[in-house]
Amino acid sequence: MSTRFAFIGFRHPHIFALYDAVQAHPDCQVVAACEEDAITRGTLMAEGKVAITHTSAAELLDQTDADTIAIGDVFAHRGALAIAALESGRHLFSDKPICTSLMELDRIEELASQKGLSVGCQLDLSESGVILRLREVIRSGELGDLCTVLVLGQHPLRLGSRAPWYFTPGCHGGTINDIGIHALDLMPWLTGKSWNRLLHAREWNSSKAHEFPHFMDSAQVYGLLENGTTFFGDFSYLAPDRAGYQLPQYWRLTVHGTRGMAEASYGAGTVRVATDDDPLLRELAPLPAQPSRCLTDFLAERAGQPSHDGLTTKRILAVSRLALNLQASASDEYRLH
Repeated sequence: MSTRFAFIGFRHPHIFALYDAVQAHPDCQVVAACEEDAITRGTLMAEGKVAITHTSAAELLDQTDADTIAIGDVFAHRGALAIAALESGRHLFSDKPICTSLMELDRIEELASQKGLSVGCQLDLSESGVILRLREVIRSGELGDLCTVLVLGQHPLRLGSRAPWYFTPGCHGGTINDIGIHALDLMPWLTGKSWNRLLHAREWNSSKAHEFPHFMDSAQVYGLLENGTTFFGDFSYLAPDRAGYQLPQYWRLTVHGTRGMAEASYGAGTVRVATDDDPLLRELAPLPAQPSRCLTDFLAERAGQPSHDGLTTKRILAVSRLALNLQASASDEYRLH
């Protein structure tokens, strides 16, 4: 049976990847699309990117026969839309983050459990061929016991072209919940080690976004995985505006173990490895990428066949809670100083 998707909100570009994937999937169809923001709606219609059928999310939920609601609206709007979708008995698929408050997440988790509904999310770093190869290297044991993981997730701020709502007070919800959630989700999948504890989170305005002092354009997280492996992540909007997505610091993962190290960058062509036995750095080809795996995992769970290491509802809700708790901790620290 085909999965019928209705999309609500196109104000973040990530959602177009899901929209395209749903349209291309033989077992999925798009049955409705809503954009409540008039300016965004006009742009979409002029460009012909999306066939808009509704201008009200409430009307879409009331009038369509979709069984899954996909959400790509402003971050701070997503929680309420997700709750409304679940309350209507629909499954949920959202760009990350799925919400910006723990209260919203509590309700989402409650509804998904009570109604037996699935929650999907566009946490897509694990779809990359170089990240898949890095995981293979780590889990092979050739690096020895894992000691440290350093994740650099710098993004360009692009003040002149990034959607203005990012910098509107109350719309964004925090850089850890926005960017850091990718790495928080990736670590157990990548290393096979669950989180032990997160020791410190800091978020601040580093003056790159000096025009918007409320916007915390920089964030860092320090913590431990279950075997004592140290994790450090930098999730800052400090990358150069034009070249930022092409630089190696856009999702660079450097891993050290007791017998060697390995490093991968999202846009790189190889994974670099050196063990104690290697006289030179080795470069390994990526594994085949797994595009749209987040959609595949969602459909598998819907079919009662969840992948053992896939993006399940349980995993998505757990990492969302972790990110929101860290976000609250970092924000509280900033206010105290």
